[in-house]
Amino acid sequence: MNQIPKAVFSRQGPPILANATTATAQAAPQAGAEGWTQAYVASGDLAEEIARLKAQEGKPIVAHGGVSFARSLVAGGLVDRFALLVVPVALGQGLPLFSELAAPARLELVSSRAFPGGAVAQTYRAA
Repeated sequence: MNQIPKAVFSRQGPPILANATTATAQAAPQAGAEGWTQAYVASGDLAEEIARLKAQEGKPIVAHGGVSFARSLVAGGLVDRFALLVVPVALGQGLPLFSELAAPARLELVSSRAFPGGAVAQTYRAA
């Protein structure tokens, strides 16, 4: 992952990279960490930024982020596949991922894998 191009989505714009540069300078060096300081900062319209990234050559886009970022991607119809990990722990609270959908979205199971500890990894795509 450290060798692939990176995009950072931030409402702060390019100044967000100053945080990465500072953190990289203060932390023990790790191979590839400097790649984050050259990341593309996407601060425009989310749908337009995703479309621009999808139009580029390369492998599929993998997005990691908090629930607010994920909700924005889901609400905008910008997710092609969902990789979900269900862990057998009942918290009694949490932040729902699909709360901003305007209408129910049908999903098709692509794969499912159970792990010895009870966790289940599931991949879905739009039906």
